[in-house]
Amino acid sequence: MERLLKDFDVEPKNPSEEAQKRWRSAVAIVKNRRRRFRMVADLAKRSEAERKRRVIQEKIRVALYVQKAALQFIDAGGLPEYKLSDEIREAGFGIDPEELASIVRGHDIKRLKLHGGVQGIASKVSVHLDEGICTEDPSSKSSVSIRQRIYGFNRFTEKPARSFLTFVWEALHDLTLIILMVCAVVSIGVGIGTEGWPKGMYDGLGILLSIFLVVMVTAISDYKQSLQFRDLDQEKKKVFVQVTRDGKREKVSIYDLVVGDVVHIFTGDLVPADGLFIMGYSLVINESSLSGESEPVNVYGEKPFLLSGTKVQDGSGKMLVTTVGMRTEWGKLMETLGEGGDNETPLQVKLNGVATVIGKIGLGFAVLTFLVLTVRFLVEKALKDEFTSWSSADALTLVDYFAIAVTILVVAVPEGLPLAVTLSLAFAMKKLMNDWALVRRLSACETMGSASCICTDKTGTLTTNHMVVNKLWLTGKATHMKGAEDKDILKSETREEVLAILLQAILLNTSSEVVKDKDGKQSILGTPTESALLEFGLLLGGDFAAHHRENKTLKVEPFSSVRKKMSVLVARPEGGVRAFCKGASEIVLGMCDKIQVKNMTNVINGFASEALRTLCLAFQDVDDNSNGNIPEGGYTLITIIGIKDPVRPGVKEAVKTCLAAGITVRMVTGDNIHTAKAIAKECGILTEGGIAIEGPDFRSKSLEQKEEIIPKIQVMARSMPLDKHTLVAILRKQFDEVVAVTGDGTNDAPALHEADIGFAMGIAGTEVAKESADVIIMNDNFTTILNVAKWGRAVYINIQKFVQFQLTVNVVALVINFVSACISGSAPLTAVQLLWVNMIMDTLGALALATEPPKDELMKRRPVGKGTSFITKAMWRNIIGQSIYQLAVLGVLNFDGKSLLRLHGSDATEVLDTVIFNTFVFCQVFNEINSRDIEKINVFRGMFSSWIFLLIIVSTVAFQAIIVEFLGTFASTVPLSWQLWALCILLGSVSLPLGALIKCIPVGRDAPKHRDGHEHHDGYEPLPSGPELA
Repeated sequence: MERLLKDFDVEPKNPSEEAQKRWRSAVAIVKNRRRRFRMVADLAKRSEAERKRRVIQEKIRVALYVQKAALQFIDAGGLPEYKLSDEIREAGFGIDPEELASIVRGHDIKRLKLHGGVQGIASKVSVHLDEGICTEDPSSKSSVSIRQRIYGFNRFTEKPARSFLTFVWEALHDLTLIILMVCAVVSIGVGIGTEGWPKGMYDGLGILLSIFLVVMVTAISDYKQSLQFRDLDQEKKKVFVQVTRDGKREKVSIYDLVVGDVVHIFTGDLVPADGLFIMGYSLVINESSLSGESEPVNVYGEKPFLLSGTKVQDGSGKMLVTTVGMRTEWGKLMETLGEGGDNETPLQVKLNGVATVIGKIGLGFAVLTFLVLTVRFLVEKALKDEFTSWSSADALTLVDYFAIAVTILVVAVPEGLPLAVTLSLAFAMKKLMNDWALVRRLSACETMGSASCICTDKTGTLTTNHMVVNKLWLTGKATHMKGAEDKDILKSETREEVLAILLQAILLNTSSEVVKDKDGKQSILGTPTESALLEFGLLLGGDFAAHHRENKTLKVEPFSSVRKKMSVLVARPEGGVRAFCKGASEIVLGMCDKIQVKNMTNVINGFASEALRTLCLAFQDVDDNSNGNIPEGGYTLITIIGIKDPVRPGVKEAVKTCLAAGITVRMVTGDNIHTAKAIAKECGILTEGGIAIEGPDFRSKSLEQKEEIIPKIQVMARSMPLDKHTLVAILRKQFDEVVAVTGDGTNDAPALHEADIGFAMGIAGTEVAKESADVIIMNDNFTTILNVAKWGRAVYINIQKFVQFQLTVNVVALVINFVSACISGSAPLTAVQLLWVNMIMDTLGALALATEPPKDELMKRRPVGKGTSFITKAMWRNIIGQSIYQLAVLGVLNFDGKSLLRLHGSDATEVLDTVIFNTFVFCQVFNEINSRDIEKINVFRGMFSSWIFLLIIVSTVAFQAIIVEFLGTFASTVPLSWQLWALCILLGSVSLPLGALIKCIPVGRDAPKHRDGHEHHDGYEPLPSGPELA
């Protein structure tokens, strides 16, 4: 099978266009192209969208670069003539939306100055730059609703949601169903002509009713899937920003932003709308997503223009929103972003291949069946010398033969295989969203089932991210900070001038802010580390607002994962300039020259060995010759602070589960190596024989040395984003590992993109990191990553179970109809019966088997290796074993059933055909239960907690009874006695003990070798023995 599927291989992430085109061209037999390829990327649309995107980007590039250059030579004598509409004037605004949009879009600094600069624009959109817009008085002229009416909503044009009728229409595009509808109409016409009304229409009407049932069940299933994906899309779009409104800071959705809003932006944020820079520090913007230019742009007072969709690469600031929604260039680009759809997943492609191979076989069987039946019919007519005499009954017979052949094709082409992947993934993604994991790319959920390595951050992922200052070294003495008493002792024992410098270092050199909410309560906005420091400063009696009023901030160098420090330059009220620096202990320590480094290193190591994050705070009085630059050396150390960040509950157990599941967990952190080792030991990551290494040491090694030590590396401390990227790349390319990576910062984006599965943190993560990730962990918890892995494995196993079940039905239905047609000249299963069987094995089978929740046993297996055959030897064993049994039972009934069951009378043939049909269906019902586990004998474990599975089994049995007992006119069945019902159920139930016996037959392993020599597991444990057999 794998040889036949060689064209159906794609990478789970960023597959090449060549591979995507190759498998599409290899798909041959498709019953319903619209439905089969609904969740597959449209390469033509995508190419057209890419062309549109390039055109828009080129226009933007011209606007940003050519127009800016040209404006330098244009002498604007005054404001261009334009007339304000009465509506805008009555609303209390002084500038037209198009005028406002064109100023920012064209970076027209001269027109901006003619309007009075940023302050002038603010007054024209009725906003105070310090207070923000007024929302407390809804009736005011500048209320949110009026701004939205005049300047628009911050929303982009979206495709309308598909209605239920669209899915019905799609389901009706099935070619085989269309042919059957034509056959049914012909059958009704000929039947009424030969047998009269109403008897002559029953056969055709039965087919039409069956088609209606198939279409409705298919459409309902597909529509429910679309609703799940719509919910996920809505969740993906939930992005919040900090704004100032009514003089208070609050978080609002980007879709609720209006013109006039004062927005606070930080490193890693996406600029949520077009706007103007109000104030900020070292603000650097990456405009590549909009213009295609990779060169970052510095934004400041003379270059104040900010464009929606660009990324904050560094720094922070405040902006005034001037243009929203479709008036922005980003809005026009967003129209093209969804075109073409998402990439298909490897399993979808693989199962398209399986469906194609089986479809070709089925087509051959269908054609052969029709030919055999027709030839037999013609031979019989010839033998009776009736070849030249044709009646409408003969035409009806040929139509029936054709309908049977087409229905065999309906059953033979397993259209449901690739669609079952989508169903299973949609179900898993919906469940994961309820469990705090937002899957952004379909393939990630599938790939996570094969993950063999997780490179995780420490802070916030393994730890709680609820940080408090726990220990402090100040003036030569280490003090524990456990309560208010310790702080009072510290204040009483510390000289006033030292305490003043400490408070300045904490309150002035921070990216956090103390704000008041609508209720007047004071809270701290910022990262957990910054918030812990600021909270400590406030507890020591510091006044945040007073310090910032008295001291003027001149320059800020924000913290980044590369610099590992934050510095600030402030002008003091009594005169002079002072620089403050804080950050990673060894970085800041290296910048200080008035300390004994050895003694301080011992203090830092002592703090770190207690699993405390250590930070150093330092200051320097700067002379006038600094030219406004923040010094890089000559500092005086103020204090060493130890911050406690406890390990999350459940992390140790989660790590243990990962190790048992064959998933290696590596901690990659920017923290001190001693802190990292202490946390790693507490989590169970650092074990005996494992290596803890520092980033600089790792970087200095050659590729050969890295390859030698990487298998043993369990902790990488003081790492930079580049180290994480290098580690991931080597693990994937040199060791063939399937690597999952967590990240939260802007600089983590390359590693998230390089990894097989990128996890961004929902709370601590920047928007840039989230955009590069495949999955967003909404609660930043490591145990959620484990849950994603468990669901990923469940998806893979569930699809295998469904494939095993469906292939068994395919084999039996094809062979029994073909053999019967060849020998007896008639097919035991009619078109209506085969359509019902098709629904059992297709839509209902997928719902039952592809949506089973994961079991804990899944995490006691090793991950499925790369290159492992999807249809394993164990599956072939089960398929062949069950098929032989079913064919034997149905064959015996078909050819010798009347004598065995002692059936006599005029209706003996109808009774026998009904028994064959009933037995066949019950064989599938019990085989569906049998397929719940491919290896284990006890298939009932967890069945009664899976309500979807139970509902489908009960519904199938109930509807089968209705078909046999009450719908015989349409389904060509007759009511059966209770003895024959018992026989049918008994023959079907033999599948269960037979399945247990078949599973005892040993089969070889599908285990490809790793590059390092050891075998990858195929995803199954060897059969247990003794009490574990079940």
